Amino acid sequence: MLNNTVIYIFNRIVRLSILFFILYLIFTNFGTFLMIVGIVVVIGFIFIYNLKKKMKTSGFDFQFKQGANFNSNDFRNYNNSNFNGFNNAPRFDEVQKAKDFFGFTHSPTKEEIKKKYKELARKYHPDINDNDDSMMKDLNHYKDVLMKTVE
Repeated sequence: MLNNTVIYIFNRIVRLSILFFILYLIFTNFGTFLMIVGIVVVIGFIFIYNLKKKMKTSGFDFQFKQGANFNSNDFRNYNNSNFNGFNNAPRFDEVQKAKDFFGFTHSPTKEEIKKKYKELARKYHPDINDNDDSMMKDLNHYKDVLMKTVE
């Protein structure tokens, strides 16, 4: 009986020591992992906080001030105007390239542009040029450029 009790106690001690060893391994490695993750998260928060703070201090803060050279009546009919954006007129060199592409030596009319476009569209169509649509894209772009100069 005494022998069984000693074996039982020894068995329980071995089981507890194995359990504590496993817990030690888990918590030391996991604890290290948690500490590293925590440090990375804290550094990330500090970095984001400083970045936001820097953006606030160095950012452009628009303030509208009444006075010098501003007249609200200048913008009253803004939506009713014929303003088509800032690239309203094409650049001169682009117009010249378009004229060269179409073969014009003078400033063409709308009818001349349309007639020449149809002729060149038949010539540069992708079905005719082995599915190469680069010339057709250029043709459409240059047609738009020339139409803007005529309008």
